[in-house]
Amino acid sequence: MRGRADGGQKKHLVPSICVILLILGFLFIYYGGHRGQHASAALDYGTKFSRSLGWGSSDDEDATKSDDSAFGQEDRFENLSPKSFPVCDDRHMELIPCLDRNLIYQTRLKLDLSLMEHYERHCPQPERRFNCLIPPPPGYKIPIKWPKSRDEVWQANIPHTHLAHEKSDQNWMVVKGDKINFPGGGTHFHYGADKYIASIANMLGFPNNVINNEGKLRAVLDVGCGVASFGGYLLSSNVITMSLAPNDVHQNQIQFALERGIPAFLGVLGTMRLPYPSRSFELAHCSRCRIDWLQRNGILLLELDRVLRPGGYFAYSSPEAYAQDEEDLRIWKTMSQLVERMCWKIASKQNQTVIWVKPQTNDCYMDRAPGTKPPLCRPDDDPDAVWGVKMEACITPYSEQQHRDKGSALVPWPARLTTPPPRLADLGYTADAFKKDTEIWQQRVDNYWNLLSSKITSNTIRNVMDMKASMGSFAAALKDKDVWVMNVVPQDGPNSLKIIYDRGLIGTVHDWCESFSTYPRTYDLIHAWTIFSSIEKRGCGAEDLLLEIDRILRPTGFVIIRDSPSILELVKKYLPALHWEPVAAVDPEPGSNQEDAEAALLIQKKLWVVDESRQNLR
Repeated sequence: MRGRADGGQKKHLVPSICVILLILGFLFIYYGGHRGQHASAALDYGTKFSRSLGWGSSDDEDATKSDDSAFGQEDRFENLSPKSFPVCDDRHMELIPCLDRNLIYQTRLKLDLSLMEHYERHCPQPERRFNCLIPPPPGYKIPIKWPKSRDEVWQANIPHTHLAHEKSDQNWMVVKGDKINFPGGGTHFHYGADKYIASIANMLGFPNNVINNEGKLRAVLDVGCGVASFGGYLLSSNVITMSLAPNDVHQNQIQFALERGIPAFLGVLGTMRLPYPSRSFELAHCSRCRIDWLQRNGILLLELDRVLRPGGYFAYSSPEAYAQDEEDLRIWKTMSQLVERMCWKIASKQNQTVIWVKPQTNDCYMDRAPGTKPPLCRPDDDPDAVWGVKMEACITPYSEQQHRDKGSALVPWPARLTTPPPRLADLGYTADAFKKDTEIWQQRVDNYWNLLSSKITSNTIRNVMDMKASMGSFAAALKDKDVWVMNVVPQDGPNSLKIIYDRGLIGTVHDWCESFSTYPRTYDLIHAWTIFSSIEKRGCGAEDLLLEIDRILRPTGFVIIRDSPSILELVKKYLPALHWEPVAAVDPEPGSNQEDAEAALLIQKKLWVVDESRQNLR
């Protein structure tokens, strides 16, 4: 009886299991397909549309077909303006394509985790790009305006509170209702960045304990910056900071910094040079930044040495600086020996902070015993070449001019902004060309602001990007606005970023055929001067670049595209699909010939949300 009963149960059980599996399969296909249809449709749509215009193929193929690109064949895209772009899946609301860990897992890249290679840039191939619009998070609000934003942001815009709990004893951030507050604390300065900054100025003997040292200290690099309160509080002293941190286990720290309106950048001290030229910063700072400075013969300290100016400082606040136990003592001893061989000297040491100072000339380097490690870099090494260049464990000596000048020969801020910098000659630029460039961009920016006057008030715009910064004159023209500018120098153009840093501005090198290292909804205004013409010559896609601009532009933010009239006509065809609205247009300047004529189009991005069905935007 038991056997027959068991057999009967099995006969009924098998069909039941099959029915359940069929139902589960149907639900998976329905909901999974419904949820993922936009991402897959985006990949398919983007690829087909790009190829129809001659974009999106491999670099080699594009290079051979550049004459057939859509830019030069207007009749090919006349009837191809897209009615809409698909919307990316919700999971991609914070997508950073070249810093996407999911991509690393999926492509099974063999990376050395101990060297932080998994936090460096790894960009998707064209066929893996998400050619879709990044949606804002539910409940997204127009960001709080500067300077109020330094201290509070909308929680809905960055719905992540784990840092508030994890760092609750350090006053990084506090959740209060629908906002996140930033009391100004940090891992090392629980009681406020302002007091900590004043203590550093005091340690260095600067007048009145003001960190800018009467304008001599202007640019700072803060590595492992957290939510960038250190850089945020330095702004009131006319000091601008490149706050740097990776998209690591403390995710969203840079996203919080940018939402606050503080200059910040996603990056890591790994195997590649930082994207800044040599001799860019007067001060580098590390407050318990969790960096192993002794690894690989001190290569990371040597990278800091490369980007520090003659006589520049490194402020290091960490347990090793006050040696509490045997391991701290060991690290401190080894680190002290290393920096001594690098010719750094202790400028001041108090409590838990030590500040080293870099030499102003090459004399100490020349006086070292033969064979001393680390060695000087090779004479043919270009210390300003950074894009795709690996770090080397060597000391970057100064040029003969800087050795003779016993420093950078820069005037104090703010005169530094408009004074022709010494390194102009490195690029063959004259002082007259520099002054003329400054004057031209001042006129253009004044015109832009007049055209935007009906859309903006004094605090509408805070985070600005200049995608092709040249000598930084666009940013210099904004000196009286309460904004900061990320000056981007394309990697295939003149290496003018050192001029930008010599003017007291900040920026980075980038390849605009790839995605930028920042979160979505980062910038209030993006200026694109002849970028579309530039990438066309390299066979890269205008559609990809438009989608990338949309990704990093805040809702209600502005784009100024300055390019040839034919490029602007192409861009106009995309405005409805991108949910952008034209604001104003600028005709070519008088006297410009047809080949070099540049017009400008001023555009505003709409604030749109996706309804529950994800089928329509509103």
